[in-house]
Amino acid sequence: MAIVKTGSARYEGFGKDGRGHISTQSGALANQPYGFNTRFEGKHGTNPEELVAAAHASCFTMALSFALARAGHENGTIDTTAKVTLDKDDEGFTITRSDLVLSGTVSGISRADFERLAAEAKANCPVSKLLNAEISLEVSFSNS
Repeated sequence: MAIVKTGSARYEGFGKDGRGHISTQSGALANQPYGFNTRFEGKHGTNPEELVAAAHASCFTMALSFALARAGHENGTIDTTAKVTLDKDDEGFTITRSDLVLSGTVSGISRADFERLAAEAKANCPVSKLLNAEISLEVSFSNS
C-alpha cells in the first residue's frame, strides 16, 4: 500500500523580486509565503530548508517513538531539532547536512539502549532515507 501526500508551491515573478506560496494537502500550510527574502534575509515566511528540517525532525521522532513502544516503553518525552545546512557551491546551493539534536527522558531504559534505538531510527526513518546528505545525531538523555 503506497501512501501519497502532496505539497505545492506557486511563484509569481522571478528571482529576488519573486514571491512564492507553499501549501500542503492537509492544510497545515496554506499559501504560506516564501521567497528569496524568507530564505536568505530572515524575513517572515518559510523556506525549503526549514521545511526539510521540520520533516526530518518529525519523521525521526515518530520513528524513535515507535521503536521505544516496540521495546516496551510507554512513558516519556523525546524532543528533536533538525539543523539543515545550505552551502554555496559551484552550481549554486546544496543541502549538505541535517544534524539531529535529540533530547529524551524515558523511564526504565539505559542510555546505551536509547542511543541504539535512536541510531536505528535515524537510519530507517523515511526522510533520512530520502536525504542524500550527511546526517548526524546528537543525544541528550535522562532516564528519570
